[in-house]
Amino acid sequence: MSRTDETARGRLAVALDLPDRAQLLAMVRRVAPEAGLLKLGLEAFVAEGPSLVREIARAGAGVFLDLKFHDIPNTVGRAAAAAVRTGAAIVNCHAAGGAEMMKAFGEGGRAAAAKAGLPAPKLIAVTVLTSLDAAAVHAVGLTGSPREAALRLAVLAQGAGLDGVVCSPDELTVIRRACGKDFFLVVPGVRPAGASKGDQKRVATPGDAIRAGADLLVVGRPITGAPDPAAAARAIVSEIASALQPVGADLTPP
Repeated sequence: MSRTDETARGRLAVALDLPDRAQLLAMVRRVAPEAGLLKLGLEAFVAEGPSLVREIARAGAGVFLDLKFHDIPNTVGRAAAAAVRTGAAIVNCHAAGGAEMMKAFGEGGRAAAAKAGLPAPKLIAVTVLTSLDAAAVHAVGLTGSPREAALRLAVLAQGAGLDGVVCSPDELTVIRRACGKDFFLVVPGVRPAGASKGDQKRVATPGDAIRAGADLLVVGRPITGAPDPAAAARAIVSEIASALQPVGADLTPP
């Protein structure tokens, strides 16, 4: 694998939104060699618990533990510590919990990693869910457009000391401009050209998201629902690799 392909592989997280342990682990065996991270969400974690995180990590890919903590600061700080102790490479909270909560989340997670001798995890915040459109954002009381709301929350997360945020493709450019090149931007709602949007409202293709400044793409059903999930993941990694090439670069293999 070329250096560009290896970099592109590291920019893909496969969302393992599957109903039981056996199906999930079967999918892990198929896609772990093709992606840098595997994302484990609420359904599987509630059903199977922390042991599943450790088992997935043994497959060789990092784990993005997508639990979206949102509670009082003390509770979230302790939850972050427990999540980090599972060995997860990325853990998230909801930015809407406020600056104090996010600060406790970051401090709790980092302290737990240091005490356990674990690599420093990425501790990030969700801005505005990609399933929300402008009407839904207004209905829950956020002012302005989804882009404006996500930008405010991203700046708040950075001020609270977090490593980055989850945002939709629509917000990438403005958040990157406001928060700088080192702020880690994770983008769900990524769909290959022609794929169904499902319950996502604000989406982009893998290439467009990378060119707009995404550091990590989260892709679920277009991979896990494909006849050949490994091939689907490889196709997305190839698209990411092409998007990472400088404009005008010769893509012909040497």
